Amino acid sequence: MGDSRYDPRYDPRAPEEEKPRPYADMPPPPADVLPSGELYDWYVRGVDLLENGDANAAVQLLSHTASAEPESRSVREALARAQFDVGMYEEARANFEWIISVNPADDYAQFGLGLAATKLGDLAAAVEHLALAAAMRPDIGYYSTALRGARAALTAARR
Repeated sequence: MGDSRYDPRYDPRAPEEEKPRPYADMPPPPADVLPSGELYDWYVRGVDLLENGDANAAVQLLSHTASAEPESRSVREALARAQFDVGMYEEARANFEWIISVNPADDYAQFGLGLAATKLGDLAAAVEHLALAAAMRPDIGYYSTALRGARAALTAARR
């Protein structure tokens, strides 16, 4: 990789430890740049950003929201989704785990935790959580599809 333009963030083959974490070295924002309005406004804006493809901005806004309202499952889910989308798999996993600790029957959190575990290479945990999600909601086809993929990857890894 002698190319001086090489950046591990854009190389899917680069190990996760070589990829810089977005915003990892930035200090917290000063109080005067925190979002204005009510917490619900922060949440709605963060979800809008996420749904419109701006996961980085969503992470920033939803992180502030989660700091102010750490017990909110909906805020934690939106934050975990945004974190997953920007490659913050450890952080997404931790938020999905928190949701499951509060509500083990949350099929979407089980699914999200399974996907994050897959990205982190923890295929046994991925299969476990994806199987739970698929069992809870057999009507959602992409749960079963993700489960089949994780099972195949686990089988291949054992060979």
